[in-house]
Amino acid sequence: MTRKIITGYSNPTVKFVRSLREKKHRRIERKFLAEGLRLLTDAREGGRLPEILLMAQGREGHPLLDDLERAVAVAGGEVIELPLDILAKVTGKDNPQAVAGVFAEWDTRIDLIDRDAAPIWLVAHAMRDPGNLGTMLRTADAVGAGGLILIDDCVDPFSVEAVRASMGGIFTTRLAQVRWDEFLAWLRGGPGQLVAASLREAVPYRRAPYAAPCFVMVGNESRGLPEDYEMACDLRVTMPMRGRADSLNAAVAGAVLAYEVLATLDV
Repeated sequence: MTRKIITGYSNPTVKFVRSLREKKHRRIERKFLAEGLRLLTDAREGGRLPEILLMAQGREGHPLLDDLERAVAVAGGEVIELPLDILAKVTGKDNPQAVAGVFAEWDTRIDLIDRDAAPIWLVAHAMRDPGNLGTMLRTADAVGAGGLILIDDCVDPFSVEAVRASMGGIFTTRLAQVRWDEFLAWLRGGPGQLVAASLREAVPYRRAPYAAPCFVMVGNESRGLPEDYEMACDLRVTMPMRGRADSLNAAVAGAVLAYEVLATLDV
């Protein structure tokens, strides 16, 4: 296997990969950056390989990394070795992991989703925090959800921060991005129960009549869901706040509801 050695910050490949930390460049190139052997291994096991594999010089050997390097080479990808300080510039971390990869983004149209593929789906509206979005991806993976559907103007799921927070969920969870009107039209075109946490005409979340396929929706971290979005739901549920907090973190609320839906559906 042939590796390309890069030793300078001004190298065009270094500049290109570093540019993917910015949304405008990801949109132009339709590529994104992921860091860490575990994430890249999850990607490979899910059928996705990096187009460019970056490895720090002087790193410790690992069988999974050897397998990954061979797979990238066979697929025609580029394998690059570079000093750790340059890798730190590329990833934006002072203590980067020894491996990173550049991946092509994939199609996230809603009409590619098969709603019957799973009894539960997660939906996020206008989620702005990449950590929360990453947590939603991890939750979707953990509960065996069909995927995560992002409504309206959510944070970029392919940002370095969201990918990192997903802990591999970006590669194991189906993802869709869509505007509200299009989502609602798609949802009403077949079976599907839309559920949201709410205070409007809501029932206790532990006694709610959930039905598959169930789409569990959470709102924006600070504003929640718009009233018309809530009223379009088939079921609105309330979660008790026994302390002084008046609400849960959006991603946490989604996880609690998802596990309750699973228990009710007995799946």
